Amino acid sequence: MGDFNWEDRIPSPGELRGGFESADDVLSRIIGDDSSIGSDLLKDTRLARSINSRKIRRSAGTRVVSVTNQKGGVGKTTTTVNVATSFAAEGIPVLVIDLDPQANTSGSLGVKKWGLGIYEVMTGQVDMGEAVVKSSLFPTLDVVPSSIDLSAIELEIAGAEGREAILKDCLFSYLKESGKKYEYVFIDCAPSLGLLVLNALTASGEVLIPVQVEYYALEGLSQLLKTIDLVRLNFNPDLKKVMMILNMVDKRTILSRKICQAVREAYPSMVLSSSIPRLVRVAEAAAAGESLTSYDPYSPASVAYRQACMEIAER
Repeated sequence: MGDFNWEDRIPSPGELRGGFESADDVLSRIIGDDSSIGSDLLKDTRLARSINSRKIRRSAGTRVVSVTNQKGGVGKTTTTVNVATSFAAEGIPVLVIDLDPQANTSGSLGVKKWGLGIYEVMTGQVDMGEAVVKSSLFPTLDVVPSSIDLSAIELEIAGAEGREAILKDCLFSYLKESGKKYEYVFIDCAPSLGLLVLNALTASGEVLIPVQVEYYALEGLSQLLKTIDLVRLNFNPDLKKVMMILNMVDKRTILSRKICQAVREAYPSMVLSSSIPRLVRVAEAAAAGESLTSYDPYSPASVAYRQACMEIAER
């Protein structure tokens, strides 16, 4: 112990960059570049710095995107909330339509109390402009909330003429009459392929499909894509773009990596290059009633959502 010299462990002032070490230097010195953990941390740090320093490309018009997958628990609501808020955090005008009777998207976007919603809009009781609520999270984010009443709407509108285009007519009328210049409209769908989802697809020009990275990840995707093709052929020829985002990815496991590879090989042109890691931070944000963008904007998952938004904006 008598021969130990603490000065051997302390970097000299000349070794410090401008008197202080950078975050990368600290990680390299403490963990070491040869460590796989250290390498991952350094990679995440550099990626976060790069992604957060870049601007998201603006859209010249309004892009309407349905977020859908008939499988439950794949992260549709989480995807809608965090993609929408990633755009809104940039000052980009965004409208989110919550088309799921569970109304989780509405609550996660800072809409705590509301009266009118998408149910009243689609049943013709009010115009959409009367149901739009400002989100408390970001000033450029608006929401048309949902409610449990929406669970019965398919029976109510089943016999209506043009029932598949009710949402489209309401949305387009609102955009025209209000003069709102939203760059993105995201429609969060319920886990089904029923009349509500048909309305969402008929109103949209694009589809974003969250794919949970699990053993049955590809199950049901072919049926959903067939449904999208049928909607394109029969109701909405403008529905031309389909994107997939890999969700809940655990890169530590061989199975997760193999599933990601299988999905990318099956749908190479549709899958976004960025994927969302499985992190407890995502669940914590949902439990707090917030988006990950507002809860922890520097977490790897938040950075991944921002990266996905950049890719969506470029497509």
